[in-house]
Amino acid sequence: MKRLATLHFLVLCVVGALAAAHGPAVADTVVLQDTPGAAPPELIEPPFLAEDVAAGKLPPVARRIATEPLVVRASERFSLGVYGGDWHMLVRRAKDLKLLVVYGYSRLVRYDENYNFVPDILKRLEVQDGRVFTFSLRKGHKWSDGHPFTSEDFRFYWEDYATNLKLAPAGPHEVLLVGGEPPRFEVIDETTVRYSWSRPNPNFLPALAGASPLFIYRPAHYLKRFHERYADLAELETRAKKAGKHSWAALYNSKDNMYRFDNPELPTLQPWVNTTRVPATRFIARRNPYFHRIDEAGRQLPYIDRVLLDLVDSKLIPAKVSAGETDLQARGLNFNHYTLLKAGERRNDYRVQLWRTVRGSHLALYPNLNSTNPEWRALTRDVRFRRALSLAINRNEINQVIYYGLGIEGNNTVQPVSPLYKPEYASAWAGFDLAKANALLDEIGLIRRGKRGVRLLPSGRPLEIIVETAGEDTEQTDVLELIHDSWLKAGIKLYTRPSQREVFRNRIFAGKTQIAIWFGYENGAATPDMSPAELAPTSQQGYQWPKWGQYYETSGFAGEPIDLEPARELFQLNTAWYAAATRAEREAIWHKMLKIHAEQVFTIGIISGVPQPIVVSNRLRNVPVEGVYNWDPGAHFGIYRPETFWFAADGADRRQN
Repeated sequence: MKRLATLHFLVLCVVGALAAAHGPAVADTVVLQDTPGAAPPELIEPPFLAEDVAAGKLPPVARRIATEPLVVRASERFSLGVYGGDWHMLVRRAKDLKLLVVYGYSRLVRYDENYNFVPDILKRLEVQDGRVFTFSLRKGHKWSDGHPFTSEDFRFYWEDYATNLKLAPAGPHEVLLVGGEPPRFEVIDETTVRYSWSRPNPNFLPALAGASPLFIYRPAHYLKRFHERYADLAELETRAKKAGKHSWAALYNSKDNMYRFDNPELPTLQPWVNTTRVPATRFIARRNPYFHRIDEAGRQLPYIDRVLLDLVDSKLIPAKVSAGETDLQARGLNFNHYTLLKAGERRNDYRVQLWRTVRGSHLALYPNLNSTNPEWRALTRDVRFRRALSLAINRNEINQVIYYGLGIEGNNTVQPVSPLYKPEYASAWAGFDLAKANALLDEIGLIRRGKRGVRLLPSGRPLEIIVETAGEDTEQTDVLELIHDSWLKAGIKLYTRPSQREVFRNRIFAGKTQIAIWFGYENGAATPDMSPAELAPTSQQGYQWPKWGQYYETSGFAGEPIDLEPARELFQLNTAWYAAATRAEREAIWHKMLKIHAEQVFTIGIISGVPQPIVVSNRLRNVPVEGVYNWDPGAHFGIYRPETFWFAADGADRRQN
């Protein structure tokens, strides 16, 4: 109960932060500013860079750091550290390079550990009426290659990328459009820019602070060499052809990968810089010599010199972690690995910590309402069928057998820590009731049965459902095996099809899947002031309605228009949330949407609240003992400042701090 109370407090902090920073009912002007205390002593040169400084390859630290750096001060959880060491981490695929951006968590504005917005890359942020945002940069801040970071980098993004139809055919990112209205973008001076809309934009700051952030700036000095406005077009096209690209725009987009992080030449503002090209089996990231954060003793962060990401088969990650091959690892680990991980603690000098999770559901089933199979599409769009599937799942058995009873059984919805939580949202159509499930299937007309009692579809084919997985671990398969047994009692035969994640997603997007199993809604700790877009068909990543989401994301250029009334109502409610004038109105909209989801069973939640194992080397300091492992908000480790993690020497005091 103490942990739940603590997290509830954090959720209430989110409410205050969002309402104060950018809600529609904000005060006229709100200012978020980095307020430094006493100036740090003389800056300390990281030994890792000393050789390059001595050779003249780098200027000394005093000339690399912004004149107004962000100073991280010691606290009850954060102790001043020492330089050095490599952070070893295992990843499943080259695309996990993005974790350097996620964990690095360098953002214009970021969430602190209480989920309040605080300036980071920005020195100061001023918000007027929730619709006018003035950004002030840190003077002297530089990209990782030493080039100044200025308002020109914001201008280049807006004028030369976001509004260039060759580079961004769909136009500016949806967060930058309020009711279809783009912002008025202004360059005030070299370190000040402004974005203005006629109405509030409640999504702007959360998008900038997200795990997968909206980058509204680019290293213009580097990317201009690939842009037709600044380079010779004929030469660009020749270079594109040599690189196997069909146009200069394709060449440009292959270089501009701020989030994917797979172009070692692309300057960054993250604490570590990738130095390895794809493909590779080991990726090495070195400390950013120009990173803008320092500690109060004058040490430039990060403390750790390098991050080493080793590419391994996902099935081997738990065993390799148990053998002590990582320093800090959560990716690739699930609760069902806990026993294995605990067994290796003493032998391999690490500890296992369990962090809380707040997803809407740890795992959920996603019936594809946009299936290209007409018979399956008609069946999944019948709410009685979706309800029957949910009622035929024995969630208590899954919880006891796989999660030792530590999970929360119920729907994919907000969790008890959310102020929007109602028990009926979690329990609707989620109890194990085979009699009711069979009655609903009979009511639909699926009365005839074939071999082993499997029901027959109107076409005469058996009611066999293929549930597709990303094939990255055995947990999903274990859960599906238990669902297989209970569904069979309702006359439904379940098969499992694993595939690689990209294949898995592309099949969903194309309408080729019947049902997919994936994580539930990302933010189960939502508040009325957080966008409910995840509950509406607004993204192709909504695996229950990918083509409806794609239609919205592409302004009708791709996908399908919504043609199911409850989903259309969700879309309309989401639109109304943005126009709501008060918090009470926004809260009422949230409840309407949550009620529709509970009744319509668009996704089938299974278990939530499953703890996440975090494996930490006993030499690693400043990693919290208790934390919340969440993608957004949180960026997993990001809000806990990995740039402040540091290694103690062998034999040093290993008490957790």
